[in-house]
Amino acid sequence: MHKFQVKSIIRQPNNNVTIQFEDTLGTFPIYKAGQFLTLCFTFGEREVRRSYSFSSSPDVNEPIAITVKRVDNGEISRLLHHKLEVGDVIDVLDPQGLFYYEPQQESDNTLFLFGAGVGITPLFSILKTALTKENHSKVILVYSNSSKEQTIFYEELQSWQEKYPERLSIYWLFSNSKNLLNARLNRDYVIQIVNKHSESIDNSIFYTCGPIFYMDLCRFTLLGMGFPDEHIRKETFHFPEEEEDDDEHDAVEVDTKSYSVKLIFQENEYNLLVPYDQTILNIGLDHKIKLPYSCKSGMCSTCISQVTSGAVRMDYNEVLTDREVENGKCLICTSHPLENGTTIEVY
Repeated sequence: MHKFQVKSIIRQPNNNVTIQFEDTLGTFPIYKAGQFLTLCFTFGEREVRRSYSFSSSPDVNEPIAITVKRVDNGEISRLLHHKLEVGDVIDVLDPQGLFYYEPQQESDNTLFLFGAGVGITPLFSILKTALTKENHSKVILVYSNSSKEQTIFYEELQSWQEKYPERLSIYWLFSNSKNLLNARLNRDYVIQIVNKHSESIDNSIFYTCGPIFYMDLCRFTLLGMGFPDEHIRKETFHFPEEEEDDDEHDAVEVDTKSYSVKLIFQENEYNLLVPYDQTILNIGLDHKIKLPYSCKSGMCSTCISQVTSGAVRMDYNEVLTDREVENGKCLICTSHPLENGTTIEVY
């Protein structure tokens, strides 16, 4: 656990706020562009964690920063927007996340960044790192918002474009635009932009961050153009229940049995009984096991674990590939055992 002190609070358009931190203990490791920071809060005996992508870059001389959108019923987002003050100290975990870019000085990649709204935060971090630490790579940012006035980092991005006019191209999409081509992202526009800037399939890398339907549009279009799935990366901000319609789901028979699980974590073994309506992570935390977790929603990769015997089902998974799941990987924050004696190694 590390201690961050709030250095500044910057109000952003569209109910967003950027929070800049100072590492008071000097123990925080170097993060990667695109990763996220987990904040930890304690209310009595209840611990609450929330994860937010870095909008700062580790390769630019700037304070560590996250940018947070206010959620109407969000316990922590309301706290960060309305109660947090400069000088406050917050407990944070090590940087996490598989959605990142590692620069190589002589790389000649073309990075396509597709973002909507607050989804710009990890993309802005990646953009700054790629332009600063590489000599030849080009960055193509496609950024969707309701209007110019509601766009986060508009002026900052314009400054970066002026600084790197030959290597950075920005496509602004505003839904209030009278030009429908520039109003919302669509398949034809994705194809047009990619065909204009992609020099080869091997050197084209795609990062998408926004609502699930937005990222699916990008991914399926790019796959149809022949780009490999491993070159298409996504970061999900929205919780799954925000985008699902219960009427669209068929009734599913629920297994109401409890199953025994053996957790292997930090060379210790823990035998747990997991009820059908509880996740493996929640039961582990109830037993005071200091398991790694962050989002509790199957979206951040912090709790990736390995099933070595038995089986589990996951309520939601935005991280693991089908092959990884077939090979026994799971996210314990959304996992339920399917048989007694299921054994899981927690990384």
